[in-house]
Amino acid sequence: MATDNCNIAASVIFLTIIYLGLFGKGNDEELENGALFIFGDSLVDAGNNNYLPTLSKANVRPNGIDFKASGGNPTGRFTNGRTIGDIVGENLGLPYYPVPFLEPNFTSKNILHGVNYASGGGGILNATGSIFIKRLSMDTQIDYFNITRKHIDELLGTTQAREFIMKKSMFPIVVGSNDILNNYLLPILSAGERKVISPDAFIAKLHIKFYQQLSRLYQLDARKFIIGNIAPLGCIPYQKTLNQLGELQCVGLPNKMARHYNAGLKTLVLDLNKTLHGATFVLANVYDLVMEVITNHEKYGFESAGSACCGNGQLGGIMPCRPGSSMCLDRDKYVFWDPYHPSEAANLIIANQLLDGDGNYTFPMNIRKLRDL
Repeated sequence: MATDNCNIAASVIFLTIIYLGLFGKGNDEELENGALFIFGDSLVDAGNNNYLPTLSKANVRPNGIDFKASGGNPTGRFTNGRTIGDIVGENLGLPYYPVPFLEPNFTSKNILHGVNYASGGGGILNATGSIFIKRLSMDTQIDYFNITRKHIDELLGTTQAREFIMKKSMFPIVVGSNDILNNYLLPILSAGERKVISPDAFIAKLHIKFYQQLSRLYQLDARKFIIGNIAPLGCIPYQKTLNQLGELQCVGLPNKMARHYNAGLKTLVLDLNKTLHGATFVLANVYDLVMEVITNHEKYGFESAGSACCGNGQLGGIMPCRPGSSMCLDRDKYVFWDPYHPSEAANLIIANQLLDGDGNYTFPMNIRKLRDL
């Protein structure tokens, strides 16, 4: 019996040496460029919704038509090419795009470059996006990161894992749009709630919940945060079509709610930078950046700033991009890919500004400076 135990112990030690040699401890190349752990909604979903029974999917053509890594095949990204998260990762030197958490071929080695938890239709509130049936809320996404966090402990050992998460990893979070569009402003779901809670009270509810979620990530050793505010929702083709507006007009109420949320978010970020020791929260001013691109679209090489490249009906804003949808000839000339989401060309402008731009769009520093802290 003693001999058997010794053999088992020797086997465990041997396998552990191989495991760590392949995946973690002491492998500086794997850790050199750090990792992105991406949270949010369809703006940064890299394919998690492919594996959910949901109405919010982008795994059909012509979505992904310009995504070179897949040969132009759809991946579940809600755009014609790369998301902002993809472009940021490339520029920071990540060898792989952060893999969707629900990807069946997910391997332990992948998590050392980051994981994507984002989900089309997801929001800060668990009730948000219920019209789509299934989606991953922020609470669920953080639950999944907790699982990843334990795997990193196993890969690197507790001490090195904590240092990797705190110093080498960044946490981009792009969420909140669905809480307004597909919760509060969605009549068939929210008529009851809108009768008993004001827009101001609803925004306050979002801030309280989001504060709790960010604090939970901090407890899991996240220290470098990139928090995107809400874009001008009233300027997307879907809202213009819904309200029968022209291409150069925007809907007032969604924009007003987005600005109100963003003002409170800035205060929240300032507070978190003061109160959570060792953490740095960068506020990405997506609202003003997207509005700049829309307002001065010709300066950036776009011909259209209000119509969807791929869609149906007025301004292409009625239905999501699907086989048989009308599609523009030059995707690079459109700010919007579909009724809701930017094109890769617009994502590239946004990502580059957030990476290396000045204080107009990132506060208190840009993403590259955050990475180098």
